[in-house]
Amino acid sequence: MSESRKAIVVGGSLGGLFAANLLLRAGWDVQVHERVADELEGRGAGIVTHPELMEALAAMGLPADDAIGVSVRERVTLARDGSVLGRRAMPQVLTAWGRLYSILKSAFPADRYHNGRELTSVEQDGSVVHLKFRGGFRDQADLVVAADGLRSTLRRALLPDAHPVYAGYVAWRGLVDESALSDRVREELFPYFAFGIPPCEQMIAYPVAGQHNGVEPGRRRFNFVWYRPADESTTFRDMVTDATGRVWLDGIPPPLIRPEFITQARQAAREVLAPQFAEVVEKTDNLFFQPIFDLESPRMAIGQVALLGDAAFVARPHCGMGVTKAAGDAMALVDALTRHANVPAALAEYEAQRRDAGAFIVGHARALGAYMQAQLRTPEEREMAERYRTPEAIMRETAVAPVRH
Repeated sequence: MSESRKAIVVGGSLGGLFAANLLLRAGWDVQVHERVADELEGRGAGIVTHPELMEALAAMGLPADDAIGVSVRERVTLARDGSVLGRRAMPQVLTAWGRLYSILKSAFPADRYHNGRELTSVEQDGSVVHLKFRGGFRDQADLVVAADGLRSTLRRALLPDAHPVYAGYVAWRGLVDESALSDRVREELFPYFAFGIPPCEQMIAYPVAGQHNGVEPGRRRFNFVWYRPADESTTFRDMVTDATGRVWLDGIPPPLIRPEFITQARQAAREVLAPQFAEVVEKTDNLFFQPIFDLESPRMAIGQVALLGDAAFVARPHCGMGVTKAAGDAMALVDALTRHANVPAALAEYEAQRRDAGAFIVGHARALGAYMQAQLRTPEEREMAERYRTPEAIMRETAVAPVRH
């Protein structure tokens, strides 16, 4: 491969770093442009690993074993009174966003990663893609990878009809230091991938790497995702309205969440969750919520531009496949580019391989979350809701790579 071929990755989070590292190893001249001006490390929460994610790390020559996170052996579901409703043996490695980001970022040359580059426009001229950024900076490349997530500027410019659709519920999230938890929670909850299933809600929680990427006992953290319905036109709109009256329908920045909603969430945790879970919510300093969306792009390749990860497909978090999906996209993209000298031909192959996979994951995650939607509109959705309501089904299906039949 000629080293003159240049690739620009728009978006420097996990998906962008998977693509950038793999392209660099394949001989491309790679530059990453990240919109956020500050360092991203420390953002995000827990990540469930899957074999495809480990394969991508191995392809970069990076650690692809239990050292990446915290290993658990078993899943448990807790009743409202804190007793165990069910157990299921399921070994899995769980990590934190910050730890994986640190591993990927350290593998990529610092002088090729640029913060504070907010894309404003894209134009394609034959075999070259021209990009303009706020502040007047311009760049161009033979290949552009859109890894700029749910609110992708590139997707909006190239596929304006593909947009996120609110699913009818939100996910409250947080991380708690292991050392802050009571003896009961450290013994009955912390060692497990744990579930709670109040009516029309779901709590999942598991240990992850702690601050400074610590994975040793005593230095870890406990991560949770608590799904709660929020009707789009009433409750949800109120929740994403900040103190000045501005409405953030795509997701309100955590610092702008009004304090009364934090208070209400902690109170609800005491009322509907097992006491072990309620303690975790109570002790979370930076409690926040994110809206749950579905997004399916009709295309993943437009000329010399490839959509990757959440820029193309956003699946609800229930299957825990978001980061793994982005890693799989990156591997497929680089593999296609290795086989085809012509970039559009390579991207057409990439799209043919990954678009159906993305749509399948979105559909599977939608089924897992159907019973939490504020309004189940059809008999089919009610049937899905019943299928995934039992502890056995939830422990078997959640955060497990789906199998296509």
